[in-house]
Amino acid sequence: MSLSGWSGTPPSVKSLLRKDRTALNVATATRALLPPLVAVCARRRLVVLVLALLIAAASLFAAYRYLGVTTDTDKLFAANLPWKQKGAALARAFPGEEDLIVAVVDAAIPEQADETAAALAAKLRSDTRHFISVQQPDANPYLRRNALLLIDKTQLESLLNRTIDAQPFLGQLVADPSLRGLFGALSLVVEGEERGQGLEGVGPALSGFETALTRAAAGDPRPLSWQELLAGPLAAQAGKYRFVLAKPHLDYGALEPGGDATAALRAMAATLPDVVAGSAHVRLTGSVVLDDEEFATVAQGAVAGLVGSFVLVMVWLYLAVRSWRLMIPIMATLVLGLVVTTGFAAISIGTLNLISVAFAVLFVGIAVDFSIQFSVRLRERRHTYPDLIEALRETGRRAGAQILVAAMATACGFLAFTPTAFVGVAQLGVIAGFGMLAAFFCTLTFLPAMLCLFHPRQEPAPVGFAFARRLDPVVVERRWPIAIGFLVLAAAGAAMATTIQFDGDPLHTKNQKSEAIRVLHDLMQDPVTNPYTIEALMPSLGAAEEAAKKYAALPLTQSVLTLMSFVPEQQTEKLALLADANSILAPTLAPPAEDPPITAAALRKAAASFAAKAVPLAAKLGADDPMRGIGAAALRLSTAPDAALLAANAALTRYLPAQLDELRVALAAKPVTIADVPDDIKRDWLLPDGRARVQVLPKAGVSNGRALRNFVKSALRAVPQSAGSAVEILKSADTITHAFQTAAYCAVIAIAVILSLALRRALDVVLVMTPLLCSALLTALCLRLVGMSLNFANIIALPLLLGVGVSFNIYFVMNWRAGMHRPLGSATARAVVFSALTTGTAFGSLALSAHPGTASMGELLLMSLFCTVVTTLVLVPALLALMPRPHVPLGGV
Repeated sequence: MSLSGWSGTPPSVKSLLRKDRTALNVATATRALLPPLVAVCARRRLVVLVLALLIAAASLFAAYRYLGVTTDTDKLFAANLPWKQKGAALARAFPGEEDLIVAVVDAAIPEQADETAAALAAKLRSDTRHFISVQQPDANPYLRRNALLLIDKTQLESLLNRTIDAQPFLGQLVADPSLRGLFGALSLVVEGEERGQGLEGVGPALSGFETALTRAAAGDPRPLSWQELLAGPLAAQAGKYRFVLAKPHLDYGALEPGGDATAALRAMAATLPDVVAGSAHVRLTGSVVLDDEEFATVAQGAVAGLVGSFVLVMVWLYLAVRSWRLMIPIMATLVLGLVVTTGFAAISIGTLNLISVAFAVLFVGIAVDFSIQFSVRLRERRHTYPDLIEALRETGRRAGAQILVAAMATACGFLAFTPTAFVGVAQLGVIAGFGMLAAFFCTLTFLPAMLCLFHPRQEPAPVGFAFARRLDPVVVERRWPIAIGFLVLAAAGAAMATTIQFDGDPLHTKNQKSEAIRVLHDLMQDPVTNPYTIEALMPSLGAAEEAAKKYAALPLTQSVLTLMSFVPEQQTEKLALLADANSILAPTLAPPAEDPPITAAALRKAAASFAAKAVPLAAKLGADDPMRGIGAAALRLSTAPDAALLAANAALTRYLPAQLDELRVALAAKPVTIADVPDDIKRDWLLPDGRARVQVLPKAGVSNGRALRNFVKSALRAVPQSAGSAVEILKSADTITHAFQTAAYCAVIAIAVILSLALRRALDVVLVMTPLLCSALLTALCLRLVGMSLNFANIIALPLLLGVGVSFNIYFVMNWRAGMHRPLGSATARAVVFSALTTGTAFGSLALSAHPGTASMGELLLMSLFCTVVTTLVLVPALLALMPRPHVPLGGV
């Protein structure tokens, strides 16, 4: 079609013109409303102050009445996420593992750990004021009774053969379970050595006897582990830790809901004999302790950060405005905005989480920018306008629209989180997004009223950085090298951004020096106690067994547990082995009618008798043969005081009778079926409706990074119902990554729309967005160079960068359009620099937090702020120098 076919202006052009006129009308109307609003608030300052006080009082009441904080990390994600639903289903089905204090007991020997754990559990059960229930899962009588049936058949054969070989040695100990009997048993070893027929099965234990007897002879008798001596390597399979699981009464009105119960447990543990003696240790971990420590650390950091921010902000304010008559109104405006935002948080959210609780520090750091911009620009107007109200009106005309655009852009950076499944940051986005708009409203209403009340003096000289005016020609002259240099750095940042690691493990954002985290790190070293497990809730026990087979076939699986794991396999063969061994050992292990009396004289005689045999033999043995040390120790004990001999006897044989009893019971095992498994074990694995639980333990080293991701992915492919801590770590990381991608896209689109309405020129929108993108890529470059990884706490800095960074660029571009020729020497640059310093102060207070997640958030925010300021003060002036000056006037300068 020829152009002559068009009647007037083409429709597409008409549409564009209508959109441009609409944007122009919106911008014009906004600029027309703001100056009168500022002037009215200045004139009616007392009315504004009274209204502000009423709003602040209402906000404080709402905060007092409705505001709370939860340390439950499960609340950080949307409940409708599939992986959250699977985890919630498991938690509902097996609530016994929720809200626990886990006491982890370790000791010099396993028996001491068992004894200490049992004593602690007994004390806790008697304290019904603090504890609902107490479990000692590794001390179940069923497990002790069937201990030999539950081990591998090959291991059982080896253990039984070694025990049978040591039958003569055991016979002496059973007949006389004392130090006298031990010397009698060791005499059999000496006699065998002399005949060249050493007792099989005793050799590996001789080193343990040597160490124990040598210490006893030196006056330091310590309990001997008969479990390790008799079971050998199998004793280590149970691990070095024993567990007591306490479900406490939680006081959700307290700063630390489980604090009283934790303190009571610590007090009880401190009175246990082996703990007092230093031979056993009780350390605490578990969800209750972790949450209490987490909140205490975060709350302490938040309060200290807020106080520190206010102090340092006042210093920067003085340097920016040079007058207490300006400082006090700015601080009052900041406090009012923070109080109003807190009230809004109480009404709209109610309960803050571990991330949204940081809104106060972020508000202080970002919202103060608006007041500084307004006040510095007022100082500039006061140089020209002697009348304060007229100067305020002119400041509203010149700076009001800019602050509005900056507030809306910053709010978009926060509100972009709201459509995401990362509820923790979505809440922060809602609160902080409202806070930016509240800060704008306070700046244009309450601040003028306060300024009129304090009446700052007229400025005698222009406001700005005099020294920076000399830099403007330098930037103009070198605009191309500057632009190219930033382009190169941005390209490097884009390349580096793809290699930045994301750490989705919430444990890494906790205080690594806390006891609960140190205990978890210790548990991770052992596959038996590794907390990075996978679990699945299956419709039946048969389905659970099928899932267990699939899990067991995975290369990173260490072991798989179901209810059937507590029913021994190969029972026929194992029972036959036990029956044969018992027929041989039963007469030997039969306890005597009564224990022979023990006296110091009898012990001394036994030591001397043994030494008379062992010392001559030891001279013929190698220097490192344990019998040399055993003989020397016996010789010293033969001359030891009575008290030393009795103490040595008590220590060395303390756990011998109990271990002999356990051996007798285990050898007499009977066939067991699933019906024999006690209810307290069954209810952890099987529900009344038939649904069953499967648990997968990973191999050592599967705790983070690629190994954990491969472990979870392979498990999900094999069994789609997989849940548990390992799945939650991986899926939460994926959810967070997707949330921030969504937030970034939403923020960019929303900011672009706002800029299009405000600036009305595509070129000007590009001038604002290009430095913004550049600062983001520079942040990625710095992040990679310093080796910092992203986590679910600090990743908030990235979309936030869009909101904060665009504000500074807006001020420069809008003032440039209004005729500003020397941006670096202008009042705008002064306001930007001191706004950055105040914002950096708030972020710096976060970086000093004792909580690693909060500290990493502050560090990344500081890094992104630095890149933003450098880009704004260097790249933006260079880009503006490359552009033809626009002819559309827009309020600024």
